[in-house]
Amino acid sequence: MPVAPRSLRAIPLARGLVRLSGSLSPLFKREGVARGRERGFLIAAIVAPLVLAFAPNWLGLTAGFVTTFALLGWLLRGRTLYLHGAEHRAIAALEERRLRETWNGLARPSRFSLRCGTNFAALLLPVAIVGGRFWPLPATAVTPLVVSVLSLALTMELWQLVQSLPRLARFVLLPGLGLQRLTTREPRLDETRVALTALAAVLRRELARG
Repeated sequence: MPVAPRSLRAIPLARGLVRLSGSLSPLFKREGVARGRERGFLIAAIVAPLVLAFAPNWLGLTAGFVTTFALLGWLLRGRTLYLHGAEHRAIAALEERRLRETWNGLARPSRFSLRCGTNFAALLLPVAIVGGRFWPLPATAVTPLVVSVLSLALTMELWQLVQSLPRLARFVLLPGLGLQRLTTREPRLDETRVALTALAAVLRRELARG
């Protein structure tokens, strides 16, 4: 993942947006994990809410539902949910130093993760609702866009704070951990090995850079 400039990493809110964009960047690189058609779909899904912030409410609401269901359909296709669980298991195996046992099927680390994006989404929803409800300035055409961006930045700040406090994280992120029962499935051993192989490739790349 790209490293943000030191100056930006010291600015509250801005550093969260930079970190969030950096975490998404592998999806949009030409040599990244997403194919060309998938990249186009993701770009449209991200840009659409920003553009529709200036559209009439009924149009924005309709497009929001369409985009949401399209994303859900994209996420739920094939073995995605099983590979999502396998990804979490592979990372947990690394952190618990049980890579060999997990590869051989002798250990099954949790498929639930405190750092999963599902937890971020579960945090973002109430922040965005409260932000829109109690926005202190007079509403203008750009207010929905400003509230959305600030909600993302504030949620990322909260996200990083919670991650540094494991005991608090398990409580605050409980809704997101519950949602992971929907966004992950118990992976098979071969799916776990796919995730472990991908993890090894990432580690080799990072170690080569360092």
